[in-house]
Amino acid sequence: MSFEFFIGRRYLRTKQKQAFISLITILSIAGVTVGVMALIIVIAVMSGAESDFRSRILGVESHVILMRHGGPLTEYRRICMDVKNIDGVETAAPFVYSQVMLRSTSSVSGAVFRGIDPESNGQKIKDARGAPLQYRLKKDQEKVPGVLEPGIILGKEIAANLGVEENDTVYLVSPMGMLSPAGHMPLMKRFKVVGIFQSGYYEYDRTLVYIHIKDAQKMLRMGDAVTGIGIRVKNIFNANIVAEKIADNLNRKYKNRIYWAKDWMQMNKNLFAALKLEKTAMFIILTLIVLVAAFNITSTLIMMVMEKTKDIAILKAMGATDKSIRKIFIFKGMVIGFAGTILGMCLGFAGCVALKHYKFIELPEDIYYFTRLPVQLEASDVLVIISAALALCFLATLYPARQASKLDPVEAIRYG
Repeated sequence: MSFEFFIGRRYLRTKQKQAFISLITILSIAGVTVGVMALIIVIAVMSGAESDFRSRILGVESHVILMRHGGPLTEYRRICMDVKNIDGVETAAPFVYSQVMLRSTSSVSGAVFRGIDPESNGQKIKDARGAPLQYRLKKDQEKVPGVLEPGIILGKEIAANLGVEENDTVYLVSPMGMLSPAGHMPLMKRFKVVGIFQSGYYEYDRTLVYIHIKDAQKMLRMGDAVTGIGIRVKNIFNANIVAEKIADNLNRKYKNRIYWAKDWMQMNKNLFAALKLEKTAMFIILTLIVLVAAFNITSTLIMMVMEKTKDIAILKAMGATDKSIRKIFIFKGMVIGFAGTILGMCLGFAGCVALKHYKFIELPEDIYYFTRLPVQLEASDVLVIISAALALCFLATLYPARQASKLDPVEAIRYG
């Protein structure tokens, strides 16, 4: 052990002449602890919220959407086969998408319907208990045509607005109607509610409904065409790379630039950009707590330099260099910062575990997308927080250590 660390350790363990210095040291450690703990818990909640939003959105939306400029896809079966052969693609399924009106016996509501193929395994629709619903559309289609109404799956909120439950009847009104002597007549068709899904994302539960792709094509008079192809990839964070590869391959193969692909990050860019901005803002604001604690470390070291003036003079008279004196006080300041950081990290971990397993804070379901605080602790976030805390503590030691190294031993001994 070098003599700088030896003396610095003795200064930490020796009882101070001024009790006030010991109190400030304890407050400095407590300040760093509280700052690091708050940072870890808040950033974990923000990361959990981002992950929760992502899982809810991707539970309904495809990872990549492929569409054609200027109109629907007519050769979608061949394109689906081409897309499935691209590296990184898991599934590819056609869909039909349009805005409609839904009418029940008691209410009317606007909606977005999505026609899907239940056999393609490209869409996962689940009820509140997590049971799959898309296969109910398939069962309904297998019945004798004209005997019963085709099936429709409604979101939880839109079903509540319409006042319907499973096995009730709703009317779907499409703007793609026909011309008559009385003018343009919208197309209306009766559907049977075969399921009610709950994604946990209010916007989807309030507006989205599912029908079989064949019924959607009839409603929109599309023939054998579809709006686009929904693609699910093996790694969701590589969706943008896969989307570019899909568009390039198709446009190169068919010798025209008419296909475009958009990944889930582009489709929800505003939401995730806002979450990232909030996370950054919270990190900066809560780092100020650690900064205040770092000022306490500076005050502690300045008062210690004043108390140890004679010791510093003797050390310099014995041959200690300015660099050695700086190391002594930097060492003490960093020990205070390190102790506070470790305590804060442990308390932060404990707080995250408690929030994850116990419902301390209950949020209203009609306002927030989740009823309990989501927590997801990421190693990269913890590393950034610890690095930032230790960096602030290190910067706080530089001025007192520099002032200690500049003391003139002759003057210090004379007036000490």
